Amino acid sequence: MDGRPHQGPLRGAYPVPGGPAPLPDGDRVPVPVRPRRTALRRRRSAYGIAVAVCVLVLLVVGVSR
Repeated sequence: MDGRPHQGPLRGAYPVPGGPAPLPDGDRVPVPVRPRRTALRRRRSAYGIAVAVCVLVLLVVGVSR
């Protein structure tokens, strides 16, 4: 599809009521701060170790029977 040729200056930009705030001049766009991650690593690793121990105990019990 062919576009129309440029015919003069473009219209000015106007803010839309209820729209987002205008961006500041510059090359960076503001980004909201990410929330800090909760400390679940210890709990997750503890659950993983507990499950691994249970599987190993069940495996040893099953082999020894």
